[in-house]
Amino acid sequence: MTPTRRTTLALLAALCAGAAHAQAWPTKPIRMIVPLAAGSAVDNAARIVAQKMSQNLGQSIVIDNRPGAAGLIGAGDVAKAAPDGYTFGGFNDSIMTMVPNLNPKMPWDILKDFDPVSLVATVEWGLVVPTDAPEKSAADFIATAKKAPGKINYSSGGNGSPQHIAMALFASQAGLQMKHVPYKGATQAAMGVAGKEVDAAFQGIATVTSLVKAGKVRLIGVTTPRRMPQFPDVPTVSESGLAGFEFNSWFAIMAPAGTPKDITQRLAAEVQKALADPEAATS
Repeated sequence: MTPTRRTTLALLAALCAGAAHAQAWPTKPIRMIVPLAAGSAVDNAARIVAQKMSQNLGQSIVIDNRPGAAGLIGAGDVAKAAPDGYTFGGFNDSIMTMVPNLNPKMPWDILKDFDPVSLVATVEWGLVVPTDAPEKSAADFIATAKKAPGKINYSSGGNGSPQHIAMALFASQAGLQMKHVPYKGATQAAMGVAGKEVDAAFQGIATVTSLVKAGKVRLIGVTTPRRMPQFPDVPTVSESGLAGFEFNSWFAIMAPAGTPKDITQRLAAEVQKALADPEAATS
């Protein structure tokens, strides 16, 4: 047999093996590590998509919340997991872009230790204050903060979290001096506002919707270009205090580096299939 023919047969065999691998997967439950608190915007999105994917795949996808250090810890668990197609990570953008640039000694490399699978969703944001706070708009909040430089504090899910970056950007553009109070996760940071432990926070809308509807916090501005249909009476931050200010984040699924490509491609296709389902879109 000539070398060329042997090479061709070997490639065909590898392709067939890969196809068989993808067809067999998954044969047991899949774990998605979300390095953020339960109830956060990313956690909510992960659960909605995972539920629909579980139905389509015929295997359960278990959400494993591992908050702490703005996602640094949980992401490290994904990086160390076996690349066998049964452990993935549900990461927000800060884990991949902000945290690595704010920590000089990273325990993992976002470019080397992970393989991308699929973008899942973008997250809309808003500014919240305690229900009995006097502020009714972003302009009111800016005025209050300017009268008391360094005395107004805000919560976040940790150093480098989207909550931290959003408020730091807002403060920089508005010329404010405020104190940062990092919590273990976004949900805890939102509860910090509800419990009046802090004066304000930027939060993913999905994280605080139940608190807003229950009267536990007041939403005084959204960071979208236009008002949100579910909160038509809440002005944008841009129209009500800081012209041009917008902020959002996104959520993606990542795999440990070395996960078979046929599996990551199959999973990506399943993500898109789940997102196309009307039930997932309206959840």
